[in-house]
Amino acid sequence: MKKMKRPFTRLVAGYLILAMCVMGMAPRVYAGLVSSEILTSHQADRITDLAKIQKVMETKIIKERLKELGFTQKEVQARLDRLNDQQTHQLALKIDDLRVGGSGFEVLVVTLLIGILVGVWFYVTGHRVVVTE
Repeated sequence: MKKMKRPFTRLVAGYLILAMCVMGMAPRVYAGLVSSEILTSHQADRITDLAKIQKVMETKIIKERLKELGFTQKEVQARLDRLNDQQTHQLALKIDDLRVGGSGFEVLVVTLLIGILVGVWFYVTGHRVVVTE
């Protein structure tokens, strides 16, 4: 009976560790109130694109670079307001293309997570890694 209990305990512990890791990877979701105003898809797309552009324009690097080029915040905002819907959408798409690479932080986190999982797996299964010269 004792021999059967230990592998079962390891199996359950491994399953629980895996389940906790999977649940930890779920993204956070925030709920909010939505106005009852009816928006056409055209208005919604423009609002989404403008919000995306505005978010990028608020970053410190972009602000400093625009200041170096001699643009004030009011001039930039006036220029953005003059863009038509197609130009706004094209600019938002270009912003998406620029940020595809990410910062590399995600790769670091995934690599560390995989390393931790492998270490936990070895610990739970009782395997040992022996390095000899």
